Amino acid sequence: MAARFLRMTESVAKGNLVAKLETFFNSCILQGWKDPIAALQVAWRISGWSENRIVQPCIDAIVEKILMPPSKVTWSYTYTRPGYAKRPHQSVPKDWWTEDVSELDIEVFRSVISTVRAARLLPPPLIGEALHVYCCKHLPDPLQLGGNVAASANGDLHAQSSAAAATEETVAKQRRVLETIVTMIPGDAGAVTGRFLLRLLRVANYVAASSSTRAQLIRQAGSQLDEAKAADLLIPLPSDPQAYDVGAAEAVLEYFLAQFQRPVAPEERRRMNAAIEKVAKIFDEYLRTIALDGDFPVGKFVDLTECLPDIFRNDHDGLYYAIDTYLKEHPELSKADKKRLCRMIDCRKLSPDVRGQAISNDRMPLRTIVQLLFVEQERAMGAGGAGGSHSTVAAPDRASVNAVAMLAARKKADELPAPAVDHKSDVHRPRGDQAERARADGAAMTRSLSASTKMAAAAAAAAPRTKERTAEESRGSRLRNK
Repeated sequence: MAARFLRMTESVAKGNLVAKLETFFNSCILQGWKDPIAALQVAWRISGWSENRIVQPCIDAIVEKILMPPSKVTWSYTYTRPGYAKRPHQSVPKDWWTEDVSELDIEVFRSVISTVRAARLLPPPLIGEALHVYCCKHLPDPLQLGGNVAASANGDLHAQSSAAAATEETVAKQRRVLETIVTMIPGDAGAVTGRFLLRLLRVANYVAASSSTRAQLIRQAGSQLDEAKAADLLIPLPSDPQAYDVGAAEAVLEYFLAQFQRPVAPEERRRMNAAIEKVAKIFDEYLRTIALDGDFPVGKFVDLTECLPDIFRNDHDGLYYAIDTYLKEHPELSKADKKRLCRMIDCRKLSPDVRGQAISNDRMPLRTIVQLLFVEQERAMGAGGAGGSHSTVAAPDRASVNAVAMLAARKKADELPAPAVDHKSDVHRPRGDQAERARADGAAMTRSLSASTKMAAAAAAAAPRTKERTAEESRGSRLRNK
């Protein structure tokens, strides 16, 4: 470029510098791998596309080597990807070129990837891996930036203003990189992972990307939500990195559920049924993380929980843990709010171990514990009836019944109003009547549970005798007719 600027051409003197450099450029620089990348970076930084006599030949040389079969690539340097050095390898990995190409500017990178895709010689997942490597280098995860943002807010005003200006410039650059990368994602299934798409969605939220970019990421991430983890749905708010944008997570889940409304082939339907089981567990674990936020309102938590219809939850263990976490982090909840939360738990969909924990959980409302006890008794009687007509019905769980009775008595005593203070007398008046009424209420509940269990046991025991009497009467009728 300098020789051309100084017009050191053949018209001035034969064998001048421009001709010699062009020969060296074509015979040496373009034949290597690192050299054309370095030359391309320098030429692009100085003049962009205007120096096309250097930029385009470098791009063509890089693309030519990317499309070479790995068996023809000479592996003469160390592979630095995490975890790969531990595996002995004889051949060159297919993604050997992704690390070096990720150093290029986003415009040059797009030109290289577009030319490689146009050749149709590399599989879409390999293109997706190149995009993933580039994003990991140029787009930091907002989940890891939350602590740095909070720490920078404690500096002086001058430092904050300087940091704000630098941050605005950095965010603008990251927005340009993100929106370019999203347009390059292959449309083929499995080209990129669901976790990578959710990471891009977090970045899009952080850099305030365009609505079309966010809509595309929500659509693609929703179709692959079963590949994600609960932490991937944690999308920080741009205004408060310590808070999460639950609206974006709801949108991703809604698009995933929308797939079940269109007709699909039986094989695809079976795959989707297996996917919804994974998504239900992922979403319940996500709810458990959101429940740790002490400022998260109960109405919003209920709405977020109901985004996943009950028919898609085969079990409610994860939902129970999420609600229990919310009750633990929000001890000031009213009785009505606790009932509203626990009403979403289907006691019949809890596993035996979780059901046992819930029965002894003081944070559960009394109504929920009574329902759990009835389910326990139904399971016990069902197990007893399955053994045959002569098997005895399981006896009621006296420990559980007594626990509920004591809990009812304690809650009843807490709800009773305190006795009026007699200012005319300093003598302490015991609350024997109130305690007596609480014990009577607990005993009444115990008798009610025991009576219902005994009635069920009597009905089960009387069934065989009824069948025997019916058989004897029918035999006697036949003899009289004869």
